[in-house]
Amino acid sequence: LELIDNLLVDTRPRAAAFSVDGKQLWVSSEIRGSVTVFDTATRAQTGKTEFEVPGIRREGVQAVGIEMSRDGATAYVALGPANRIAEVDTKTFTVRRLYLVGQRPWHVALSDDQKQLISANGNSGDISFIDLENQEVVKSLPVGRGPWGVVIGP
Repeated sequence: LELIDNLLVDTRPRAAAFSVDGKQLWVSSEIRGSVTVFDTATRAQTGKTEFEVPGIRREGVQAVGIEMSRDGATAYVALGPANRIAEVDTKTFTVRRLYLVGQRPWHVALSDDQKQLISANGNSGDISFIDLENQEVVKSLPVGRGPWGVVIGP
């Protein structure tokens, strides 16, 4: 193995996700509560989102898991102790909306039809289902202690 580059991001990088076309790399920084976006061909920074949640102190907003929509238009970012999932426009890097889910979501996954987003909520021991067409959390199901990730398969 050979190191070909070192890309600087904010404090405590937590997760990385490639855009569907492979042209962007999104990296979350837990302590700063941000996502930094890089062009994979040039490795130049092309965007950044610093998350804010009304009523939550800055240190309570921690970006962790990232999931990219199949059409490439949206990134979903779990915001840990803020108990929110951010829906981010991948062209403007702006937050379209925040979804209130269970306690301390770590990771998220999209359903195969891209109509639902599921978050693993570590502290509340459940998973939340978000109906993306109606833009609402529709239910939460208990799954046991400390769920960390979500995988959806056939």
